[in-house]
Amino acid sequence: MKTTGILKHIDELGRVVIPKKIAKGLGIAAGDELEVFVDGDKIILRKYQTACIFCGAEEHLKDHKGKPVCEDCIAEMQRL
Repeated sequence: MKTTGILKHIDELGRVVIPKKIAKGLGIAAGDELEVFVDGDKIILRKYQTACIFCGAEEHLKDHKGKPVCEDCIAEMQRL
């Protein structure tokens, strides 16, 4: 895990602001949805994707290393 040296405070509603530079570097924009995971004492945020990362298809998705990939793209990669 890479440290940024940035400290953020949680407001009275339990919110924390993700620094713009970090969000932009991860491809996260205003209005995007984030998935929230808990791993022991860690809170993990991940951009929620509902479409294939290669072609944008929204159906027949499989998880590959935490990323959505459609069955057509998987088949195409297997042919390569």
